[in-house]
Amino acid sequence: RYLLEQDFPGMRIGPEPTTDSFIAVMYGDSEGSVPGNALVVDPKKPFRKLSRFGNAFLNRFMCSQLPNQVLKSISIIDSPGILSGEKQRISRGYDFCQVLQWFAERVDRIILLFDAHKLDISDEFSEAIKSFRGQDDKIRVVLNKADQVDTQQLMRVYGALMWSLGKVINTPEVLRVYIGSFWAHPLQNTENRRLFEAEAQDLFKDIQSLPQKAAVRKLNDLIKRARLAKVHAYIISYLKKEMPSVFGKENKKKELISRLPEIYIQLQREYHISAGDFPEVKKMQELLETCDFNKFHSLKPKLIEAVDNMLANKIASLMSLIRQEESSMPTEIVHGGAFDGTMAGPFGHGYGEGAKEGADEDEWVVAKDKPAYDEIFYTLSPINGKISGISAKKEMVTSKLPNSVLGKIWKLADCDGDGMLDDEEFALAKHLIKIKLDGYELPGTLPSHLVPPSHRKPFQAAE
Repeated sequence: RYLLEQDFPGMRIGPEPTTDSFIAVMYGDSEGSVPGNALVVDPKKPFRKLSRFGNAFLNRFMCSQLPNQVLKSISIIDSPGILSGEKQRISRGYDFCQVLQWFAERVDRIILLFDAHKLDISDEFSEAIKSFRGQDDKIRVVLNKADQVDTQQLMRVYGALMWSLGKVINTPEVLRVYIGSFWAHPLQNTENRRLFEAEAQDLFKDIQSLPQKAAVRKLNDLIKRARLAKVHAYIISYLKKEMPSVFGKENKKKELISRLPEIYIQLQREYHISAGDFPEVKKMQELLETCDFNKFHSLKPKLIEAVDNMLANKIASLMSLIRQEESSMPTEIVHGGAFDGTMAGPFGHGYGEGAKEGADEDEWVVAKDKPAYDEIFYTLSPINGKISGISAKKEMVTSKLPNSVLGKIWKLADCDGDGMLDDEEFALAKHLIKIKLDGYELPGTLPSHLVPPSHRKPFQAAE
């Protein structure tokens, strides 16, 4: 709702448990909704495989279509709210985690939403997060309603959230958490306003970059699936080879299933396969219980060779084709809705801050602090109105900024490139140091509004 800036069919927002449906929010020429059973038989939609989850799920699945600019670039799957307690989990009537896993394998980004007031990770939420195993790089976390607590409480809430997530998601990397108030209402607590704006901007950039990376991600998934299929073939053919031709088939099957961890190690050594390419042992054992091992196929070396050839040669050429296509086409970025609110104008993120300060003012922005900078300048014994690089360095290193940063500031401030600074150039250098010390980035090239008045060219003055 926050991203689209409009309601969509089937949407219901409230403090109580509300939606118990998966809603696919997609672009359409007119506003409307399509129920799950009709959706899985539509060849134009990518949901046909969901029919295996049965009517209990399909009655809780729908597609909302609306002509929204945001949805031209991305589609959103809104999952039902997570419940706590055994009773609610059973009453869903379908395998919630299996459905989540199906979507997780196909989406570009998974966003976990937490309220600053409700950090409890319930059993169902814990299971849901575990169903995303193998998709950890796609996960981002949003800590919402952060304006309802003060800075001290927010610090504690953030710490508690990271601690809770660390117990559920077993990855060495720290998950990226975006903190903010993601709705269009006034902030209840404004002391962290700048933090919320920066976090929202980071989240928007992350989402906006998704359409560009979609082709590479699909290729990455293809490679992942090819490696899994190859390993699967080795496991299946080994089990087939070990089965007796006539007697004792059932006992042998049980023995092979129990020995699966040892078989994995044996196959790793024999075919030089990484342990990370093998499916989870427990899950594989459960699936093998219902299989007839005699119907498995023997290993076909030619097919394995074809897969190896694809991974070694074909994928590289596909990757170069994707790069060529990306460079020849305009950069695709998400527009519309909340994304347009931060792109331009005085309320865009960072407008009027750091190096952008004074961009829309007639007076040189450095002038207000120049008297203080002049006092320092004249203590450095200028000759013919200029100080040498050595004198400037003695003053600039007092900022304790590293030489690489001070070198960049010198390059920007020495407008005429004579290796010396006049009073205006020195004031500019001090202003750029202040920008860096305040936590802002330095510009790559000096913006026109920061150029000292005496160094501006006639045509700049005319402008």
